[in-house]
Amino acid sequence: MSDEPASPPDPSQPRRPSAAGSVIAWARDLALSVVIAFLVIIFIYQPVKVEGTSMMPGLVDQERIFVNKFGYRFGIGSIQRGDLIVFWFPGDQSKSFIKRVIGLPGDTVSVDRGAVMLNGRLLQEDYVPKEYRDYLSMPARTLDPDNYFVLGDHRNSSNDSRNGWLVPRSSIYGKAVFVYWPLERMGPVK
Repeated sequence: MSDEPASPPDPSQPRRPSAAGSVIAWARDLALSVVIAFLVIIFIYQPVKVEGTSMMPGLVDQERIFVNKFGYRFGIGSIQRGDLIVFWFPGDQSKSFIKRVIGLPGDTVSVDRGAVMLNGRLLQEDYVPKEYRDYLSMPARTLDPDNYFVLGDHRNSSNDSRNGWLVPRSSIYGKAVFVYWPLERMGPVK
C-alpha cells in the first residue's frame, strides 16, 4: 500500500459507465427505436400479407409486401393508372384488397370479351399473361369524381370492379411498393 494520495482521473481517458447507466442507456435506445418503428408503421410503411391469387403473377399468395401509406394519406403523391393500391373493400370494410388502378375519376371503362377499353381505346396490359385473361364483357361505365376502377392481374380469379363495385378515394390507404418475403422475390412491386 502506498502512502501517496491517489491522483485525479486523467480527463483524456474515457470514463466507463456504471452498470446502471448502461442499462438506462440501453432502455432509452430501445424505447426510441420502438417509437420510431411505431411512427413508421402508422404513417409511412406498413407490412401487409398478400392473400389469394388475384394479383398473380406480380404478387403471389402469402407474399409479404410493404405498403406506402404516406403519399396517399397526405396528398404528396396522386393515385396513378397502373398503381397497385391497397384499400378497404367497399362491400366489407373489415377486409382489405390489393388491385391495380385501371380507371381514374372521370374515365370511361368497358370490357369487351376480356379486352379493357379505356376512354374508347384498347388498354395495353403487358402485366396480364394470356393464361390469366378471361373473356367476360362489361358495359361502359363513366367514373364519378371520387371513384376508381380496379382490376386484379389474374382476371379469371379476381373479385374486382367488373363485379359492379368501385373504390372510393376515402377507402384507399396505400400503394404496394416492395416485396420483402420470400427472399427470392424481394424487390420493387411491378
